[in-house]
Amino acid sequence: QVQLVESGGGLMQAGGSLKLSCAASGRTFSNYGMGWFRQVPGEEREFAAAINWNGGVTYYADSVKGRFTISRDNAKNTVYLQMNSLKPEDTAVYYCAATGVAAARSNEHKYNYWGQGTQVTVSS
Repeated sequence: QVQLVESGGGLMQAGGSLKLSCAASGRTFSNYGMGWFRQVPGEEREFAAAINWNGGVTYYADSVKGRFTISRDNAKNTVYLQMNSLKPEDTAVYYCAATGVAAARSNEHKYNYWGQGTQVTVSS
């Protein structure tokens, strides 16, 4: 079992930066690919970024590519999402998720464990 707790969300003006953290419990964290997804109320959850077990492979949605960076520190059981040049359309609840495999995945159905989410609001 893996339990995930996100932090770092908040209110930011457009053009600003935020860094989300996701702390994981469980000794198997370093074996799993991790991802960040986001969801606006009334809309489907969408993929933002993913990273494989050792950080050597990353994927990004086109909407965040070049602005967001996913990284991980296996010694701290933590995955991060650095968000720069924020836009109002980045406003959403951001969820951290863990797969049951080492690879990075963009498909949310490949993820077995989810955090509770953290709200990110970007004002114009």
